[in-house]
Amino acid sequence: MEKKINLIVREIDKNLRVDVFINKKEKNISRTRIKNLILDQRLRLNNKVTVDPSKKISAGDILELIIPQPKKASLKPFKYKLDIIYEDEDLIVLNKPAGIVMHPGAGNLDNTIVNALINYDKNSLSNIGDELRPGIVHRIDKNTSGLVVIAKNNQTHENLSNQFSKHSIKRVYQLLIWGKVRPTKGKVETLISRSSSNRQMMEVSIKKGKKAITNYETVEIFENKNTPTLSLLECKLETGRTHQIRVHINYLGSSIVGDDKYKKKFKKIKNIEKDLEKLLVNLNRQFLHANTLGFFHPRKKKEMIFSSILPQELEIILKKLRNTNK
Repeated sequence: MEKKINLIVREIDKNLRVDVFINKKEKNISRTRIKNLILDQRLRLNNKVTVDPSKKISAGDILELIIPQPKKASLKPFKYKLDIIYEDEDLIVLNKPAGIVMHPGAGNLDNTIVNALINYDKNSLSNIGDELRPGIVHRIDKNTSGLVVIAKNNQTHENLSNQFSKHSIKRVYQLLIWGKVRPTKGKVETLISRSSSNRQMMEVSIKKGKKAITNYETVEIFENKNTPTLSLLECKLETGRTHQIRVHINYLGSSIVGDDKYKKKFKKIKNIEKDLEKLLVNLNRQFLHANTLGFFHPRKKKEMIFSSILPQELEIILKKLRNTNK
């Protein structure tokens, strides 16, 4: 059954964006969802449909936002063993391996985390977002591993979405990059938009896009005559844009080991220790792992922080580098 929200703009709220105003009044609905509802022609402003989330409002304006009944997804179950770190009545925290995508999309409709969740418990997933993404509050790339939180009901989904919108979610990643970055510690703050030359990639932009903020710190540097120069970094995200870490590392002049999209061209490595070369050449994923995830539990009203160790295929590379650099 659809729900209607009726609002009247007071003098104190005039000149606000309409999506900001609705989010201010209806704190349980994330601004992203409000924006999508407006784009989907679900908002009437003074009895006229508007599809502009950035439209400024005036005192006395009358708004009606229609929240449709959630669609039921018709997704095939996928028999896949999920690595569940934590679960309660509201949410699941998963440790996603590299090599599997989060939700159905072009070219892969069945073998995804969502399909595995449907197989695990199809009746315990939120359904207020895209019908192909039940439970999905945020994503990590196919060839990235690590922690993600899944919403089991709509109230939890809205609450977690709001935390992501307010950038209060704690997210820390470990990554191995080619070379080293200068300064060794810092903050990258740019706009990120879709690439004009390749729509599957993102890029730093001067004038357009969404603000993206990555805090990075060099943890270890590996360099000697038998290894290429490599650096282990830790990145803490303030925002969560598509490919954000990969784009920002590229912006700093490097790329993540194993990244096939944003790789920089490097000279052929000479005198490399053969076992290490084999490990690097045969790595069929990027060396990027979401190792820490923290959020405020919607029902328990307390902060929860989860950690995940590096997968074996990444840990073995680090171990080899440390032994070679003794």
